[in-house]
Amino acid sequence: MKRQLVLENGESFSGEGFGGSTEISGEVVFNTGMTGYQEVLTDPSYYGQIVTLTYPLIGNYGINRSDNESVRPRISGLIVKEVSRTPAHWQKDKTMSDWLAEYGVPAIEGIDTRRLTRIIREHGTLRGRIVSAEADAAMVAEALRNRPLPTDQISHVSTHSVYETPGPGPRIVLVDFGAKQGILRECIKRGCDVVIVPYRTPAREILKLHPDGILLSNGPGNPKDVPEAVQMVGEILGKIPLFGVCLGHQLFALASGANTVKMRFGHRGVNHPVRDLRTGRFMITSQNHGFTVEKGSLRDTELEVTHLAINDGTVEGLRHKRYPAFSVQFHPEASPGPDDSQGLFDDFLKMVNNFKKEGVRFA
Repeated sequence: MKRQLVLENGESFSGEGFGGSTEISGEVVFNTGMTGYQEVLTDPSYYGQIVTLTYPLIGNYGINRSDNESVRPRISGLIVKEVSRTPAHWQKDKTMSDWLAEYGVPAIEGIDTRRLTRIIREHGTLRGRIVSAEADAAMVAEALRNRPLPTDQISHVSTHSVYETPGPGPRIVLVDFGAKQGILRECIKRGCDVVIVPYRTPAREILKLHPDGILLSNGPGNPKDVPEAVQMVGEILGKIPLFGVCLGHQLFALASGANTVKMRFGHRGVNHPVRDLRTGRFMITSQNHGFTVEKGSLRDTELEVTHLAINDGTVEGLRHKRYPAFSVQFHPEASPGPDDSQGLFDDFLKMVNNFKKEGVRFA
């Protein structure tokens, strides 16, 4: 089954199809991780994107029940150099091809992923479409150029109702913008009583839940596409301790008066070095984002930079100078990835407990 990937700049790549049989469009991005493909493909932050995995052999340990970051694949499509047809691992339940076919996610193998990655690095993130080998690439590219990017990705991956995972510890409200299971898992591991709420939940409804802390999750798309969430964060600041992760970091910055901008091709991988400016310590982090906080926009805010990316100097962490609130652009739950930064969840709970001891409560 021959297929092709067509980019909006007119470039096309031919290969063998596997997985689902539908034609699909999306932003074409790349992830440099050597392992952890199942966590990547089920990460809700990739909703609406065609993901290129740069490691040359993908699927060699199959798909299992324990590595999902959500209940199903969240990517629009997948591009790999080679897919393993005979995976071997004691936890394996099915092959990647069968799994993607089950959910109708189209994929291509046999493409020069190194060349494709270089094009994205040179031109920036591009819109693309997976189509049949017979499709007219020039017509597909023209249609892509005239097609606006979606702005409603979060609505497809956020929970639609409030639910709880009870625990004996502090009550944490997790605002779900497309939360990875790893974030919830880290909270449960620490005994938290976690209440998960939809992304459009207003501040007054969150405060009615009597939270000890607020956790803003990761999620897909442009943070400026959810102004109601920015308003909610602004109304929460100073009332309840707050911790933002990835998209939650960007929303925290916007609510505090800073600005966010789209990156050329983003950070997507499991080996991004970050420096903690407070301790001088370096961490290897897992990242997946296409937007960043504009460093210059922080001058007139009450935010201070706590972490910086080593490779390009972008903002990776923020802390409010007056309120109990901080955020990071990377993924401290690290699924997939190293666990260098998991202690940030402990820092958050220390902040929550200190705030509770002070006896401060706001209406």
